[in-house]
Amino acid sequence: MLDAPTLTLKSDQIDEMSPVPLYQQIYELLRAAILDGRLKVNARLPAEQDLTQSLGVSRITVKRAMNELAVAGMVRRQRGIGTVVTYDAAAPTVRGSFDTMINGLTRMGLETQVQLLDCTVSVASPAIAEALELPRGASVQRIVRLRRLSGEPFSYLITHIPEDVAEGYDEQELASESLIRLLERAGHAPVEAEQSISATAAEPAVAAVLGVAPGSPLMRIHRIMRDASGRPVQDITAHYRADRFEYHMRFTRESSKRDDWTPEK
Repeated sequence: MLDAPTLTLKSDQIDEMSPVPLYQQIYELLRAAILDGRLKVNARLPAEQDLTQSLGVSRITVKRAMNELAVAGMVRRQRGIGTVVTYDAAAPTVRGSFDTMINGLTRMGLETQVQLLDCTVSVASPAIAEALELPRGASVQRIVRLRRLSGEPFSYLITHIPEDVAEGYDEQELASESLIRLLERAGHAPVEAEQSISATAAEPAVAAVLGVAPGSPLMRIHRIMRDASGRPVQDITAHYRADRFEYHMRFTRESSKRDDWTPEK
């Protein structure tokens, strides 16, 4: 059941003389109300016509602000119903840390629920073969999983494992166990990892699984893990909902006169 609109915005909350476009100001007002819980999940936003009258702006300006919220994955626009909040401010957010990455990944496997979407063995693409330092034509296990936190999807993961390494665990375990634990049991415990982090827009297929609008901002992490022998044993590309996952780091420096900052261990 959808909740009736409860938010009222007034014209004195926006500034026509500001260099910030009016649609952006309205977007920020609505976004803030969603993030702080004044507009809860399943609540309906005020109708475009009501916002037009209360704010003294054009219908086009309001429509653009609403569309920006939809692209950000915070609302759903539906003809005949209106604009409905899909972001749940009460749902928890996962925080990761660069300096405790492996421990954080292990905890993530214990604190979240994983859904196995696909698992196949096939010839590695040239890019995957190069990343895993495999000969051309070598086979890899491709694993596609969705992770949920308190029932809400927050990460979509595509992992490639060398076929001989994947023989050390059961495919059914992929739906219940952390991959790090499975690699440990297979005799290839990861001890080193290299990763890159970037921002990307959600492709339609990924957006559908993560429950966000196509084009919504996602955090993309590509990681290669190596075992004690230095062999790459996992290539993973993860897409995280930007509203459900953040990386946290703390830096220090030895002297206020020096410019070099060091991550705290």
